[in-house]
Amino acid sequence: MTTFEIEPGRLFVGGQWHEAADGARTEVVDPSRGTVLTTVAEASAADVDAAVRAAREAFDSGPWARTTGRERGRILNRVAQLIRENADDIARLESLDVGKPISLCHAVDVTNAANDYEYFAALAYSLDGATRETGHNALAYTKREAVGVVAAITPFNFPLILAGSKLGPALAAGNTVVHKPADETPLSALYMAKLLQEAGVPDGVVNVVTGTGPVAGEALLRHPGVDKIAFTGSTTIGRHVASAAGEALKPVTMELGGNAAHIVFEDADVEKAVGAVIKGFVFNTGQFCMGGPRLLVARPVYETLLGILADAVPGVPVGDPRQPETVVGPMAGEKHLRKVEEYVALARKEGARIVCGGERLDLDGGYYYKPTVIADLANDSRVVQEEIFGPVLTVQPFDSEDEAVQLANSTPYGLASGVQTTNLARAHRVANRLQAGIVWINDWAMLDPAIPFGGVKDSGFGREYGPEALAAYTRVKSVVVSLD
Repeated sequence: MTTFEIEPGRLFVGGQWHEAADGARTEVVDPSRGTVLTTVAEASAADVDAAVRAAREAFDSGPWARTTGRERGRILNRVAQLIRENADDIARLESLDVGKPISLCHAVDVTNAANDYEYFAALAYSLDGATRETGHNALAYTKREAVGVVAAITPFNFPLILAGSKLGPALAAGNTVVHKPADETPLSALYMAKLLQEAGVPDGVVNVVTGTGPVAGEALLRHPGVDKIAFTGSTTIGRHVASAAGEALKPVTMELGGNAAHIVFEDADVEKAVGAVIKGFVFNTGQFCMGGPRLLVARPVYETLLGILADAVPGVPVGDPRQPETVVGPMAGEKHLRKVEEYVALARKEGARIVCGGERLDLDGGYYYKPTVIADLANDSRVVQEEIFGPVLTVQPFDSEDEAVQLANSTPYGLASGVQTTNLARAHRVANRLQAGIVWINDWAMLDPAIPFGGVKDSGFGREYGPEALAAYTRVKSVVVSLD
């Protein structure tokens, strides 16, 4: 199944590997076969406390507290180099753990993770403040300082990338980190702990605690030694995270759920539009917060586009993620598969038209679901309004630009959106009116570490990537020197 051995995971605290204090362990399942891959330590509140104390010591008095931005940048560049040198092992591990097609793990996850660390390495070199003119006879300047100990909590769908999007800027700014990966997909976080140590990150600067949200996650959220929380996950849990951060008056960055609208106008390049639409809802088996599960189509081309999708979508290769030709792998777990089934059953109950798909795929005991296109649902249907987080696309017609924008903005979410049109003025006009943190024109999921992303409304606040992300892991100090 794999050419390397998966070691039973232990906690990484203070630069050392530990079993959980109470010896508890939990299974990690291969979603393509429903079988156990390995076990990892299940951290208790005591384990989390040890990790936070290690991070605090490393921040307050360890060697990391004395590093320069230039030195941190050098280490982060080495991290990127090690990711590329170990790309095959990392890709296989991520594929086994999450069920991602191995080809996508190489092209997307590993590549983007390396790019993340390189990008923030470059920003670390230029982390500085500014001089300010005042009405006093004084020299006034600002400087950016690290926040302190960061709690980084990441989800199951992009473990490697979303860890890098937090650890990269946090470390570049000089912070220390306690990382709690999703309990379903913890393996790449443990692997990266080894690479970070090998790259020269001092002991205690990065700590990894595996375990459940209610125990390890909650202990990390509530720990008084944590100075900032960076969270990616569902909106429901995000509300709880924001509440905990608010009670302790801690800064928080949250990238939450999404339910993006993808608008196709009648003047769109149909071939390009269809390719972007399919990519937008099947990528990562639809487990993509910035996916495009809501398709809005101008009425003159509505039935035509449905017909094209009915022919094209069943041809998307679904299967074993280890095979290089696979595009759509399994859902990450049984509960995610059941959730998709429940939404499709609701659509049928409401009289929707199932254009294609609409059922499980029985393959090797894994958690597979056929890419599904659903038409003729009312806009207030839960299937349209809520985040399904699976390979399901709902399709709705519209009669005017105003209606398209109104439908696009009609859900509580605002993470991403897309527009397909050859009319340049319309593209900019509609992009300005869409309530979303990022708008793609004539493609989907064009991402880069230089492009900030994040949400509005129920999709969270704060931005990851770009200089904006680095700023979120710093605080500004003003220094004013009297010249009298």
